[in-house]
Formats: sequence, C-alpha cells, structure tokens
Amino acid sequence: MSDKLDYVKTRREDVDEIPLKWQRLIQRVMKHYTRFNVWVYKKSNGRLLKNFPGGYPICIVGMTGRKSGERREIALIHLPWGDKKLLVASQGGMEKHPQWYFNIAANPEIDIMVGGDQRSYVASQASDDEKRELWPHLLSLYPDFDEYQARTDRDIPVFICCEN
Repeated sequence: MSDKLDYVKTRREDVDEIPLKWQRLIQRVMKHYTRFNVWVYKKSNGRLLKNFPGGYPICIVGMTGRKSGERREIALIHLPWGDKKLLVASQGGMEKHPQWYFNIAANPEIDIMVGGDQRSYVASQASDDEKRELWPHLLSLYPDFDEYQARTDRDIPVFICCEN
C-alpha cells in the first residue's frame, strides 16, 4: 500500500482478491438487488430491507445520471457524520469506481433518504487529508472499508454531503 494510504491497517496479502472474471457478475447482481432494495425500502418508508448483511443501516441516495439526465437511486450504507452524511465509493474493493460515483461527481446535488425522511444535500469529494481524518470514523461505522481499500490499487473516493 502506498504511503499516501498508510492509515489502512489491513494488508493486501490478508485480503481475498475478487477475480476479474467474477467482477462483472457481482456488479450485475448488486445492480438488480439494489433496485429491489430501493423499491422495498421506499414502499415501506424505510421499515423493510433497512439493513445490509451484518445489520448495517442503509440509506437511499438519489442522484441525476450524468449521461441520461434521469433520476437514479441506490442503497448505500448510512454513514452519518454529525449533521453531514458520508458516501464511500468502495464497490467491495473492485478495481473500478461504481457507476454512481461518476453521477455524483458530475451532478453533486443529491438527496438522501433515511427511514421516511428525505433531505437534499450537496456532495463534495473528500481530499486526501479529509479522507485520512475520516477513516477511523468510517471504520467505526463499517469496518470492512479497510479491507476494501487494501484489496484495490485505486484510492476509494469518499464524498462529504452537506445539507442543501
């Protein structure tokens, strides 16, 4: 791991890699499952399918597609940070950023639904120093982020979302 990411405590050799041949299938499964998850979560006002495996709470992030201009929604782990929200484009430590990352980078005005409460936010990508400072907090909410960062050579982006 580069010196830049010396805050990542998991070593690459201690993490199972995701073979490239499986990444496309995993992405397809994740895409279909998240659509179902978003639908159930919204229909139940956040009462059903409100946690990822392991009991981690989720939120629904709404954004504008960078190419289509259409509304897109995805279920992500809910990462509160004071009155802000954090989004981590980890995709399990796969070699490419998730598609939603590019949408938010292009159109940072988003909304986040937690339970039945939906609010507007503006997302900005955390700098290297901000990510370093946020890392312990992120791991306190979802420890697997450390493993995901160790698995990939890409610097996993983090967004800081401030209420609009």
